[in-house]
Amino acid sequence: MPNSVKSSAACAALAAIMLVAAGCSPRRIQPMSVTDLMEDRVTLDGVLLKCGQNPAKARTDTDCLNARIAIDRLASRSDPAEEAKRTEEFEHNRERLRMSQDKQRQEEEAKTKVDAYHLPLVPVEPPPAADAPAPSSDANPPVARESNP
Repeated sequence: MPNSVKSSAACAALAAIMLVAAGCSPRRIQPMSVTDLMEDRVTLDGVLLKCGQNPAKARTDTDCLNARIAIDRLASRSDPAEEAKRTEEFEHNRERLRMSQDKQRQEEEAKTKVDAYHLPLVPVEPPPAADAPAPSSDANPPVARESNP
């Protein structure tokens, strides 16, 4: 019987050691999701502080990765009034650019476009040659206010 008492005492001691070791080991808690971190800013700050203290662990720890993603998503959110102001500014600049481009296009078209109504006048008769005599004033036809004798 001494063997059975010794073996049962050894088994009990081994079981107690295993229970103590299991109780002392750090518990693996599910990592917080990105949405949970975005909603709970205090926890997000705590996780970022923990990740900042141990940069080597921060690269592989899921909490640190989720915290970085949450920070990026929170940073991408913007105030609706600020977003409306940016949109209005963008539309104003776009309209100004469109107007300047239209003006340039119209100027280019005006340069290349030929308007028949504003062409310079070209004489129908060619000018007299240099060796031809100048016409006399008697050769001019009578004007309506003058009378022929």
